[in-house]
Amino acid sequence: MTTPGLPRRRRKCVDTFLTLIVLAIAVADADGQFKVRETKNARLIYLGSRSEYLVPYVAQTFENALKFHSRLFDYDPTERITVFMHDFGDYGNAGADALPANYITLSIAPNNFVYETVPSNERMNSTFNHELVHIVANDMQAPSDAFFRTLFMGKVSVDNQDPVTMIYSYLTAPRRYSPRWFHEGAAVFMETWMAGGLGRSLGAYDEMVFRTLRLEGGRLYSAVGLESEGVNIDFQVGVNSYLYGTRFMSYLAVQFGAEKVIEWVSRKKGSKGYFAAAFKNQFGKPLSVVWSEWLDFEREYQDANLERIRQNPVTGYRDVSRRALGSVSRTFYNEEKKTMYMAVNYPATAPHIVEMNVETGKSRRLVDVKGAALYYVTSLAYDPGTETLFYTTDNYGWRDLVSINVNTGEKTLLMNNQRVGDLAFNEADSSLWGVRHLNGFSTIVRIPYPYTDWDHVHTWEYGTDSYDIDISKDGKYLTGALAEINGNQTLIRFSIDSLMAGSEEYEPLFDFQNSNPGTFVFSEDGRYLYGSSYYSGVSNVFRYDLQDRRMQVLSNAETGFFRPVELPDDSLLVLRYSKSGFVPAKIVEQAVPRVGAIQFLGQDVVEKNPIVRDWVVSSPSLIQIDSLTTYAGDYRGFRNISVASVYPIVEGYADYVAVGYRMNLASPIGLHNISLSGSYSPDTDVPSNQRFHGTARYSYGNWGVGATYNAADFYDLFGPSKTSRKGYSLGINYSKSLISDGPKRMSYSLSVAGYAGLVELPQYQDITTQSSRSAYASAGFNFSNRKASIGAVDLEQGWALQAVSSANWVRDVVFPRVYTSLDAGTPGFLPHSSFWVRTAAGISFGERREPYANFYFGGFRNNWVDYRSEKRYRFYYTLPGLGINEANGTNFGRMMLEWNLPPVRFRGAGGTALYLQWVRPAVFATGLVTNVEDVNQRQEWASLGGQLDLRIVAFSYMPFTLSAGYGVTYRCMVIDQFDDPECLPGETEFMLSFKIL
Repeated sequence: MTTPGLPRRRRKCVDTFLTLIVLAIAVADADGQFKVRETKNARLIYLGSRSEYLVPYVAQTFENALKFHSRLFDYDPTERITVFMHDFGDYGNAGADALPANYITLSIAPNNFVYETVPSNERMNSTFNHELVHIVANDMQAPSDAFFRTLFMGKVSVDNQDPVTMIYSYLTAPRRYSPRWFHEGAAVFMETWMAGGLGRSLGAYDEMVFRTLRLEGGRLYSAVGLESEGVNIDFQVGVNSYLYGTRFMSYLAVQFGAEKVIEWVSRKKGSKGYFAAAFKNQFGKPLSVVWSEWLDFEREYQDANLERIRQNPVTGYRDVSRRALGSVSRTFYNEEKKTMYMAVNYPATAPHIVEMNVETGKSRRLVDVKGAALYYVTSLAYDPGTETLFYTTDNYGWRDLVSINVNTGEKTLLMNNQRVGDLAFNEADSSLWGVRHLNGFSTIVRIPYPYTDWDHVHTWEYGTDSYDIDISKDGKYLTGALAEINGNQTLIRFSIDSLMAGSEEYEPLFDFQNSNPGTFVFSEDGRYLYGSSYYSGVSNVFRYDLQDRRMQVLSNAETGFFRPVELPDDSLLVLRYSKSGFVPAKIVEQAVPRVGAIQFLGQDVVEKNPIVRDWVVSSPSLIQIDSLTTYAGDYRGFRNISVASVYPIVEGYADYVAVGYRMNLASPIGLHNISLSGSYSPDTDVPSNQRFHGTARYSYGNWGVGATYNAADFYDLFGPSKTSRKGYSLGINYSKSLISDGPKRMSYSLSVAGYAGLVELPQYQDITTQSSRSAYASAGFNFSNRKASIGAVDLEQGWALQAVSSANWVRDVVFPRVYTSLDAGTPGFLPHSSFWVRTAAGISFGERREPYANFYFGGFRNNWVDYRSEKRYRFYYTLPGLGINEANGTNFGRMMLEWNLPPVRFRGAGGTALYLQWVRPAVFATGLVTNVEDVNQRQEWASLGGQLDLRIVAFSYMPFTLSAGYGVTYRCMVIDQFDDPECLPGETEFMLSFKIL
């Protein structure tokens, strides 16, 4: 391959780069792991053949939902919508976006029914009813949007390396920059009515949340406070967006009409781009005013519901725990010790399993839970004979099975990626039972001792799922909840002997209709089943008499009671819902004569808007998917690459402005990405051979190839750190993840690069070189296990190890080097504070007078406007107080002590378009020594400093960080080897930086 019209040396580099691109394409496009089914509207991509059985139905549900939304919103998709179907998690989930292209990711696993937090019918139907609202809201275009999409050849994604894309992105898709509560509220609102009322707009859990906040005097957030604080510090974190958004949309429908809500969500000719401006235009009042009116309405609404509950005697309780425990798992009681076992997860504390005394409330932390889930933390089972707890980790991925002895604390990993949850222990034969999710199916499995493998028992047909199973003490029966494809829920019972013999027959005990039978468990004598349900609209405790075939209600709760466990003193241990999560409590086991039904806000929506009854989507089976299919077969990513966007850019070359264009190309699921940019510096002070700047990058999976010519960078215009360089480069890199297991991560990376036309070192600014050409190779290894609790703004504990070996090849001489770093942190004595020790050491081989043989240190290195980490002082090559690269040496040792103080959060500082989120202080002390082995060349520095970071959020999805830092560094030198080091007066540095995204 040859490229005419260029000097020979430059042509050779370009040809090499093009050859690497062609080879990468050949490798990338050769695999056939992905399959695709295409229609006019959809590109459904999936992995292999195991899930192929589901593809036609998924395509039908997609087309059915899109047909409905297109009619209701008057929406015509601007492009084909890519759907990526996978089985990467043990519970169903999905996400959607329209930048840079319309895209939905879809997990085919069964739904999670815990606490009835997400009521729904068949999961694929509900998913597309919901996710396509996001596509409509983000992709629907007014004439001005269409103009800019044409101008930029697509919808522009924000790229922090080209911050002008923030403006372009808003111009091409303004509704994308609405808060999450707007997007999720609209999607849940529509999902509910499309399913005939089965959804969170008529959800009992949602009613309970707001009823409890009113009862306990909890905070009802403003629209700004919700985004700045409510979705971060509450135990429900991001789910608050769904809760508040759904509730607000329902209120609007009651007060102004459901069709007004549709008009607000729509982006049509004449509508305002910004969602808050569109709100005022649609409803005649500012959003903040109507939101405040809703909160007043909500308080009165929940007062009325509490009065309805109090028309019958309210069940008394005695809390066992001294505090609310956030999310809580199933609980188990040890009568001999008077203790209970459960997993908990609440703000400022890592999720863990706890042993708690039911009389005193004193607790003992047993073990942290890796990969804890929201609401249920982990699936938990208990063997009272050996006092062993079984629990699952990686609960958002493929679950592992772990055991811990509560007496010795011995922890054992039993099975990795076994994907089994809803655990139940059979005391009769010491086997463990559970429900396994794989490829969209739900399977009851048995795990015999020693619990290292599982046996298949029964697989339900697609769309049917069992959960919350329990086994009688004599080992004869297995009970659980059965969720059918139409959303109906039934309490059922199996004979274990029949199950083991291959029988699929079960005994239906009680039909809960669309309400969940929550965690029904056997009494000690096997006569009763205790559980909870929102059957009356409020979650109460129920007892099913297996002998008399009778269901009784045992409580009349104001908030909600869950997960009952029988106690020997005619009382029950329950989880009481509170504003801060679940609280273990005791209630008397006594049937109540009646409970009153509450009013649902969704009922008011229907009464005020009969039209929502007509919004029920038709059956997907009516879609003739074969006739709509335009292609089915192998998916080739590179052949589907298209232009994503083209736009003007501004860059900096040293201190000079350059202007140009950038083109982005990508494949539908983002495996292939190409970026091409070119700019020109018009200033005559820039040498003519340095005025053009070009960059080309291609990535596929773990591989990346890149080339630069007189590399420029926008941020070189704003501050001391410069990355622009004269000359050209060509490089290729590869990175591979070896472990991605919750917070534990291990990876390595390899890279090679060549440089020509240099006047400065590629890695260090202002360090000149007499060698215009060099080659570079490196190999890096990273291993970390760091984590943070709910409400944190930074990592709070753990460790991270890095080791890098590299070499520069200059003038036929190789300059190898190696360095390593180790960070370790622990929580501080204040909530969300932490202490860290950060160490690093390195050695380079070569003469000290040779620039390539040295490490260089100094400065905060934050630019006045930046996009890199605001905490640059943590990096081994920084030293606040010195100038950039002021210190150097062929070897070094560095240690930093850092104290991150608790952040201060803001609740209402700003408006929906711009608000303050938090301010975070930190102080640090650093010691650095270079040229350790030579007492005459050794240099020592001590640095003290601090930094204050202020987080600012614009348009809901654009975070900025304003940082101010101060450092003072003292330099100590050995003048005479027999004397102590002499320390010079301190050098100071003040840093002010505005980090974009």
